[in-house]
Order: sequence, then structure tokens, then C-alpha cells
Amino acid sequence: MQIKALPYPDPGVPDARSGPRFLWWLFRNQLDGQFKALAWGLLHFLSVSALPFCVGVAVQAVVDRSGERLALAGGLLVLCCAGNAIGETFLHRTAVTNWITAAARVQQVLARKAAQLGSALTRRVAAGEVVSVSTGDVEKIGWFVEAWSRFTAAAVTIVVVCVALVVYQPALGAIVAVGLPVLALAVLPLLPRATRRADLQREKAGRATELASDTVAGLRVLRGIGGEELFLDRYRRASQEVRHAAVRSARMWSLISAIQVLLPGLLLIAVVWYGVHLARQGRVNVGELVTVYSSIMILTYPLRHFEEIAMAYSFSRPSARRAARVLALERATDTGGSRDGSEMPSGDLYDPATGLLAPTGRFTAVVCGDPDAAGRLADRLGGHPSEEGTSVLLGGVPLDELPLDNARTAVLVQDKDPVLLSGTLRELLDVPRSGDVGAVEALAAAQCADVLAALVQGSLGAGDPMDARITERGRSLSGGQRQRLALARSLITDPEVLVLDEPTSAVDSHTEARIAQGVRDLRAGRTTVVFTSSPLLLDRADRVVLVHEGEVAAVGVHRELVHAEPRYRAVVTRETEEEADPTTGPRESSTREDGPREGSRLNDVLKELEEIEESA
Repeated sequence: MQIKALPYPDPGVPDARSGPRFLWWLFRNQLDGQFKALAWGLLHFLSVSALPFCVGVAVQAVVDRSGERLALAGGLLVLCCAGNAIGETFLHRTAVTNWITAAARVQQVLARKAAQLGSALTRRVAAGEVVSVSTGDVEKIGWFVEAWSRFTAAAVTIVVVCVALVVYQPALGAIVAVGLPVLALAVLPLLPRATRRADLQREKAGRATELASDTVAGLRVLRGIGGEELFLDRYRRASQEVRHAAVRSARMWSLISAIQVLLPGLLLIAVVWYGVHLARQGRVNVGELVTVYSSIMILTYPLRHFEEIAMAYSFSRPSARRAARVLALERATDTGGSRDGSEMPSGDLYDPATGLLAPTGRFTAVVCGDPDAAGRLADRLGGHPSEEGTSVLLGGVPLDELPLDNARTAVLVQDKDPVLLSGTLRELLDVPRSGDVGAVEALAAAQCADVLAALVQGSLGAGDPMDARITERGRSLSGGQRQRLALARSLITDPEVLVLDEPTSAVDSHTEARIAQGVRDLRAGRTTVVFTSSPLLLDRADRVVLVHEGEVAAVGVHRELVHAEPRYRAVVTRETEEEADPTTGPRESSTREDGPREGSRLNDVLKELEEIEESA
């Protein structure tokens, strides 16, 4: 496994049934790197563990005044030191490679899942949790995958050394062979509690991250209502909870570390005491005693990896569980891609569930009294339904039968709250496009002249507006400016079908009228569907559709529907039920001087339309 191979052409299909299964899937997908790390780890640990035997031979050679054995011991020491240096160097290199490749694989499958789910992801999982999984959790998962091979090499080394000591000096070797497994397993009773504390810490840290992410995302609104101090206090409390949980977790791990220092020390005292007793009886020589003593000292090094693997698993298990939970999410309908990927359908867009028809090449406006229902219908038209149902048809072809990339190329849906990524305006508009619409035309249709001026003014040294910087999520811009930039990004894409959900809800009426005309002119000959209740947009539409309680209730043009359809008029003019119902008492008792409320409100709307048309 090489870092230069990243990103993977295909990261694979993860096993997201549980956290441990996901970790096992990661391990299986880099067996080559794991075996390399195991081989270098064995060379490193065995070279280190062989040093006591070399020292013992050298000490006994000095006692026996044997120059040949002393030279042999020196040569063995050189070989062990060389093996130690080479093994540790390449073990570290391979282990880091395993860590990075595992983390990169997790990030790739997470990014692929996010691209597959689209806007539905943040509706089903908090944005803060997605951020937490793709940053901190990825590191924890990579740590465990990387540490496993080093732990395996350490465990094999301990077994080999115990067997060698039993063969080399049975009396002392038996004590070491019995004592070392006890040392390795002594901390097992403490691991469940340490794991629970680590899980609690990660859970609280995840909640704090979510709270911070959501607070930053809504900071402009919070400042507007004076609520930033309230949320700051909430984050402060959440942060303190994370700190307390981290301290409690650290106490448990420090106890485990203390035990792993104390018990080897007790074993060493026992071996030295018994070894001195055997040396007085002449059953062991000085070299053998030094070898066993040094071996115990050296073996505390591989024993530390038992603590590390336990800690790595404790921290990575909740991270893997969170990652698996995100990766287990599926689209409400599977885009199987049963049709040829080169096939790109065109024609009318039709939703069998509601009866909504958007004729090809026409500007269709959709009025829906429930904004949430409008958002769900917009997602359905783009092939991203939130629940199972009959697929939307484009030119008679079900979108579910198209590959996901083709479906998204054919039908582009802009959410009512689109996201602007940080970077330059040129990078923002660097999206897949047909090439028929340029940046200048798209920005002009979206009425972005004042937005460009604001971006240039806020970017030092940016003479060209396309090089002006956009802050994260466009926080330096107003809501209407962000909406217009997002609209320009959608227009420059120039898809076969463009679906816009409330694209002008945050702009003033005069700008809205110019946007309506600009979009109509730029999208001439293309299918455009706009979900809106704005009379300014509705008046520019070729066809207006009223969707009421999940079904098409009326079809026509705006000025006809506003007179003939009470339900349509109630949504567009914001009438109350009493105002819309001609049989209610207040309507009948209205004076002649005041006039009927319905007619007055309707006349106001029509008058406003005429004034804006004249000014535009």
C-alpha cells in the first residue's frame, strides 16, 4: 500500500452493519500494508529482545575470560542494533502509511455517501456529526487500524522470548513465562470501565461539536435576536462537560499505565531475588542471570503496546460506530442505473404521485401552501425523494432507472437554502456546465451587480470580481446576496431541467421582478420549474400549477388563477381562511366604503405588479 495511490479509484463498499464490522472491513482492505508492518515490527521487536541474550553472552565471556565468545557477542550486538534501526525505521514508515490510507479510505466512502445522499444527508444526520466523523473520528479509526499490526508483532515477540527463556534457563524462564501473560492480562478487568468513559467523552465531544457547528451556522440570526450569549453559555457548559469526561477517562488510563509499570517491577524483583538464590546454589551463572534480568527490562517495551491497542480500540469503537451509522444511510429510492449510462432523456417532466407536469421548454411555476411539502416535491422532481414512491418521469423515462450522475445532470434542484463554499467567485462558478451559458450572462440574470461590488470591496487586491474571495458559507453577504450567487451558479450549469425552490425569498420586490425576467430570458427553450408564492415570479411563468394536499388542484396562468381559484388566491395574497371564505360573517358585514377585503387585497397585488413592471 502506497500513499501515492491515494485517492483510491474505488474505495470499496463498506460493511456498515456495526462499528467492529466496519473496522474489520478496513483491516481486510489493506492486508498488504498490515503484513508489511507485521514483518518490520517482528524485525524491530525481536532485534530489541535479542539484546539481553547478547549482553548475557558478553558478560559470561568476560567472567570466563573468553575472547572468542566476547567477539561473537559483539558481532551479535551489531546485528541486533542494525536490525533494530532498520526495523523501527520501516515499521514507522509502514505504520504511518497504514494510518493515512485507512483514514483516506474512510473519508472517500464518507464523501461518496454524502454525494449520493445529497441534501437528504443533513436532514437525517446533524451537520456537526458529519463534520465530527470526517475529521476527529477518521483519525481515531486510522489509529486502531495502524496499531493492530504493531500489537500483533509485540504479542508474537513476547511469546518467542518466553519460549527462548524457558529453553535458555528453565528455572528462571518458567517464572517469566508465567508472569508475562499475567502482566498482559492484568488490565483486562479495567478496560470495560475505561471504554465506557472513553465512549462518554467522545459522545459529549460530538454533541459539543454539533452545537458549535450549528451555532456558527446561525450566528447572523442569533446576533439579530440577541441570542449569541445564550448559545455561548450552552457551548461553555458542553465544553466543561467534555473536559470533566476527558479527565475521568484520563484517570482510568493513567491507572492502567501505572499497573503496567508496577507489575513488571514486581516481576523483576521476584526474578532477581530467585535468581540470586539460584546463583548462590550454583544452578545459574552470572551471564544467565543478567540475560533474564535484561529480558524482563526490555519486554516492558512490547508490553506497552497492549495498553496502546486497548486505548486505540476504546477510542476508535465509538468513532467507527458513528461512521457506520452515516454510511448505513440509504436513499429512499435506489438509482439502480439499469439503463445505458450514455442515454440522456429529454422531454416533459411528470410526477405521477401529484400529477404535476412541467412541459419541456416552458417556465412552470408551482404554488404549494406548505413550504415543507414544496421542498419534498422539489426533491422528488430531482430524483431525490425522502420516501419511497413512484419515480418521476423525464421524457417518459423513470429517473430511478438512470445512473445517479445522469439523473443529476438532467435535473438540477436548487434548495431553498443553498450553501456557498469558501473560495473565489471563479471557483464558485467552476461547476459542470453545458458551455452555452457564460458567467457574465448567469450573473446578470441573477442580478448580481451589487454582489460583485460588495465582494470586490471586501477582497483586498481583487481587481477582477471573479477573483474576489467568498467567506465560508458566504457569511459576509446578506441572505439575498447569497441567494443570487447560488442562483447564478445554477443558471451557469444550464441543465435540461432546472428546479428552483423559493430562489428569491430574501430579495426585494424590484430585484425579484428583474430576476424573474432574467431567468425567463436566459432559460428560454429550457424546462424550468420554480416553487414560489411570489406574484412577481408567478406573473412571468408560462404555466402555473397549484398543488393542494399532495395533488394538482388547478392549472393556468397567474392572473386567471388569482381571480378564479380561492385556494390559490389564499396562498398568493396571504389571505386568512375567514378572508378567503365568502360565506363568513365579517366578509358580509364589510362596509361599502372599505370594500370587500378580497377585492382590496387582490387589487393591491395587481397594482403592485403594474408598478414594478413600469419601473423595471
